[in-house]
Amino acid sequence: MTQIESPKVVKKKLFSPIWLLPIVALALGAWLGIKSIKESGIEIQIHFPSATGIDVGKTLVKYQGLTVGKVKDIGIDEDLKGVNVKVMMDYRAKPFLNKETLFWLVTPKASITGVEGLDALFSGNYIAIQPGKGNAATFFEAERQPPPMQVGSEGVMIELTADKLGSLDVGSPVFFRQIPVGSVVSYRLDGNARVIISAFIQEQYARLVKKNSHFWNVSGVKVDASLAGIKVNTESLASILAGGVSFSSDDKAPAAQNGDSFALYDSETSALGGIEVSLTMNDGNAIDKGTRIVYRGITIGTLQSKQLTATGVTAVAKFEPEYANLLTSDGLFWLEGADISLSGIKNPERLLTGSVINFLPGTNANTALPSSFALQESAPDLLKAKKRQLTITSTENMGLTAGAEVRYKQLPIGQVLAVKLTKDLSAVEYQLELQPEFASLVRSDSYFIPESALSIDASLDGVSVKTRDMATLTKGAVSLIPGSSDTPLAANTRLPLFSSIDEAKQFFARQQRLYFTLTSVDGADVSQGSPIYYKKMQIGIVESVNWQSKTEDFAIKIAIDKQFQPLVQKPKVFWRNSAVDVSASLAGIDVAVAPLQGALKGSISLGLLDSSTTEPNNAALKLYESKQLALAQAQAIKLTLPASAKLAAKAAIRYQGHQVGEVTQVKLNADLTTLTATAYLYGDYAEHFSRSDTEYHMVDAQISLAGIKAPETLITGPYIGVLPGKSNQKATHFQAKLVESSYANVAEDALKFTLEDSNLGSMKVGTPIFFRGIKVGQIDGYSLSSQGNSVLMQAHIEPQYSHLVNQSSQFWDASGIKVDVGIFSGAQIEAGSLETLLAGGINVATKETTQTGNRLSQGAVIKLQHKAQSEWQEWAPVQ
Repeated sequence: MTQIESPKVVKKKLFSPIWLLPIVALALGAWLGIKSIKESGIEIQIHFPSATGIDVGKTLVKYQGLTVGKVKDIGIDEDLKGVNVKVMMDYRAKPFLNKETLFWLVTPKASITGVEGLDALFSGNYIAIQPGKGNAATFFEAERQPPPMQVGSEGVMIELTADKLGSLDVGSPVFFRQIPVGSVVSYRLDGNARVIISAFIQEQYARLVKKNSHFWNVSGVKVDASLAGIKVNTESLASILAGGVSFSSDDKAPAAQNGDSFALYDSETSALGGIEVSLTMNDGNAIDKGTRIVYRGITIGTLQSKQLTATGVTAVAKFEPEYANLLTSDGLFWLEGADISLSGIKNPERLLTGSVINFLPGTNANTALPSSFALQESAPDLLKAKKRQLTITSTENMGLTAGAEVRYKQLPIGQVLAVKLTKDLSAVEYQLELQPEFASLVRSDSYFIPESALSIDASLDGVSVKTRDMATLTKGAVSLIPGSSDTPLAANTRLPLFSSIDEAKQFFARQQRLYFTLTSVDGADVSQGSPIYYKKMQIGIVESVNWQSKTEDFAIKIAIDKQFQPLVQKPKVFWRNSAVDVSASLAGIDVAVAPLQGALKGSISLGLLDSSTTEPNNAALKLYESKQLALAQAQAIKLTLPASAKLAAKAAIRYQGHQVGEVTQVKLNADLTTLTATAYLYGDYAEHFSRSDTEYHMVDAQISLAGIKAPETLITGPYIGVLPGKSNQKATHFQAKLVESSYANVAEDALKFTLEDSNLGSMKVGTPIFFRGIKVGQIDGYSLSSQGNSVLMQAHIEPQYSHLVNQSSQFWDASGIKVDVGIFSGAQIEAGSLETLLAGGINVATKETTQTGNRLSQGAVIKLQHKAQSEWQEWAPVQ
């Protein structure tokens, strides 16, 4: 019988080593592909004015001699104003391709100052790059010229200002003691008045340039020819060919910094010699560069330059060194030319040579020189100090001009120096000058009247005609009326100029009135001439209404007739009158209409207070918005609120429900983010609510499941809540908040602490804290922690319950319904009271009796638990 062999079972291998080969090839190919993409380069585009000197595939991009790119393509831009050059940059140049990176074409250039781009002469033109800052960019505008300072350049860059460039050019050397220490790198026009020259001083010589260095032009050959001989001056052969600049420095002066500016003088003499002074004048007529400064017929200096300023013309003059000691702080300068008159010509040579500046030294040799001197148009009056200077004013010009005579009993005693408008353009102002011997005629009640060249007085008695001289007809004249007072005129007092003696008498009659100044937050709808009433009888008028920029309010000057002086001596208040005042109530409607004059021009009423009331100083009298505020002696305050505040005029200011003031005006500020509210505090409460730490906040209705907070505002609108301050300092301007502070209404002896949780959940301001179902405190506010990873809830426990909470207490969230469902344990539902279901709540349990060692400190931070442990509710310490 044949024996059959049993089959053998061979297990198939799960993985064959032959598969490693394609995996390795795939990984190597992927790596080579990524490396090829990474090192393929970065394509950018540079806009050049033209493609001259640039070749595709040949022109390279270099940075400090290192090739970092190559031109790939050149194309014409869309507006035909240049070419766009595509460049393939080395991938390692990516960090330097930013918005402020500069590109320019380097070509060999030869000039008198030297050869630039010498390396391009052998290797061909190339594009240079200077890395810059900013965001990454792929499009760049090529520079027409290389930047003045390139990366790696050390030294100091300064600016020189000159009237003209002269023979200076880019590359002109800068010398110090005839040693080249730098060069001119660029120049530009500063408007059309001067040239700004940028010069670079090499690093090893940068310390030679000081803050007070003097620079001068040493270009070419300077020849000074005069009767004394011929003087030739030059610096070096390089400066003759290419121009140059030289400078001198003081070793003790501080070193110059990049960007410092210096004047570039024409010569070393003008740079180093003499003393420069600044002369100011209204205009630059009759003077120019080179105008001589003369003292006793000897030239002691010259005018260097002049320029226009916002207030006139400023000129720079230089005194010769040997005459510098003549310059004093009280020295005088004036312009003088040829004087032509009927008696002949004085200084006729000046008709050809031009005017000169005369100089007179002063006596204050030890006083520091001022920043500038005034250049007068005529010779100074040496007796001017003894003459009496006066200022008179009139509502209009009385026909007077500068040079008009000032007379007393038809004798000339002075003259009018100037006629101009006042600064506020409300009147005409005359500057008078009286001779010294007549200065005593002017008293405190003196005044002036103009004289007419022709005066005609016609009446039943006949016609009287008076005439004056020709000077009165051409220039006018003014007469002094001395007055009868023995009191001398105080310094800087202005006297009036009346059109006639009758007008002067009426003016002095008005001086008998009693004057008061009222302050108002606005113009109060009154103007000059508005009436002032007492019990509907006019007792005075408004003299003026002026805006006060310092206090940002209005000053209303009023005049009360002298016959009513007994009224104003009593405690008084003032308030504005409305044209129509309507008072409506259940008893009916009462309409009060102001008198016609008061309705048209606005009016003010005077009211008397109780004799026991203390009246403030007259300078502090207020003009109240209404009679009610006035009789209550309200105090004005200002509140600044966010623009989102829903506040309107007539809103109340309340403290614990009691009205203590009201808002009269609300306006949006210019910044569009804040409001400014003008309000009044009733006099009885102003003492408590005008302290610097008083808190003002908005009160508006808040509707939630727990109820409605401040429901009265749904009808009356939002109002301002206030909490009294404790500071002794007073204030009238306060920052009002949209909500009251956390512990605003919490008793001082309450236990204040902070609960911390990962999120706010259903907690809000007012959420109660329960101990065995009884409310013992609440949440007063909340905010994010400084790191923003948790919520901090400010809370307090009422004083009578503070002993129930200590360091062993546990707080947990009792809000809503908590459901715990298990497969074997079933469902467990935990819910608090209806209030906690709707509005949320926090439970607290304490394990240990409160003692000195475990008391909870004020401000302590306690973690709020999400779920109560069963043992917490069994705690029952003996308190």
